Amino acid sequence: MSTAQSFTNSWLRHRLVANEIVEMVSDEHLDFRPWEKAMTLKELVLHMLFSADMFTEAVKQGAFVPAAGAQATVETAEQLKRLVQEVTAKTRAAMESLSDEQFTDLVDLTKLFGTKMPGKSLLHVMRDHEIHHKGQLYVYARMIGLDNLPMFVKQQL
Repeated sequence: MSTAQSFTNSWLRHRLVANEIVEMVSDEHLDFRPWEKAMTLKELVLHMLFSADMFTEAVKQGAFVPAAGAQATVETAEQLKRLVQEVTAKTRAAMESLSDEQFTDLVDLTKLFGTKMPGKSLLHVMRDHEIHHKGQLYVYARMIGLDNLPMFVKQQL
């Protein structure tokens, strides 16, 4: 298994669980926020989607690139669910296309973090960032009354 496929599988074990939670939400849940300054559920999901895509594209391009589509307009749960599937597929394809060299090459992140780092390090930061927000999504889901939530990670892909 290639480095790209191995990493993609480790990321998908988390992303697919978040996607399952999003499949459970309804229109009335999109603007839920647990406190005044928190992201809404919709904003949280969009942040997860486009952050992962942005960091994967940075590894692919060798430098920071602004998140494409981060200003997506979503008004319904069905629109959010479709977007989740589309962006997950796009990010997955980009991640699977990475070469072994792109995992070791330095990515110029001076505009964002003031430094450069190997692609694999940036991807690990991206995955950890997504796991953090997936945990928040679980809390949001419980607070809006969802139960029978999926396990924390997919055991098999």
